[in-house]
Amino acid sequence: MSEVIIISGSPSATSSSEAALYYLQKQVEKEGLTTSFYSVRDVSPEDLFYARFDSKIIQEISKQIQSAKAVIIGSPVYKASYSGVLKALLDLLPEDVFQDTPVLPIMVGGSQSHLLAVDFAFKPLLSNMKGELLRGVYVLEQFIQKNNSNHPIVNEDILLRLESQVQELIKLIHAASTYVHH
Repeated sequence: MSEVIIISGSPSATSSSEAALYYLQKQVEKEGLTTSFYSVRDVSPEDLFYARFDSKIIQEISKQIQSAKAVIIGSPVYKASYSGVLKALLDLLPEDVFQDTPVLPIMVGGSQSHLLAVDFAFKPLLSNMKGELLRGVYVLEQFIQKNNSNHPIVNEDILLRLESQVQELIKLIHAASTYVHH
């Protein structure tokens, strides 16, 4: 089982949000933690559309999340919110799947006008699923170079905010591990 589960809510294989999530995955792995990466594209459209709670991949994702020490979840901004396909995936997971788990939300959008989508759309959903939410980061798509897998984030401020949130996530993981062992 992986220590950190990363979930991409982008239906596009070449998305900016996924490039940002892969970058965060590398940062977490540099800290010595194991990761697993899931995309909404890993789940068949039929499983999502017909709400197949018993789907093998849905069961696997659920089990992985419930045994993880933390979750990073990202989505492009669509109509001032997270992607509908991500919502369809999350609807198939247990309501408390993020119980007592630090969750780092990431959203990528095309303009500053959707800056509050993390706080007003994404966080309420994740909170309802019992996640211990970090601040999260909104990233403007223009600051992500999808073709540069080593350094996709080209804005220093966003880079610092992402790295700060990863460090906060790592601290929470270590604090939980220390608490469990005492």
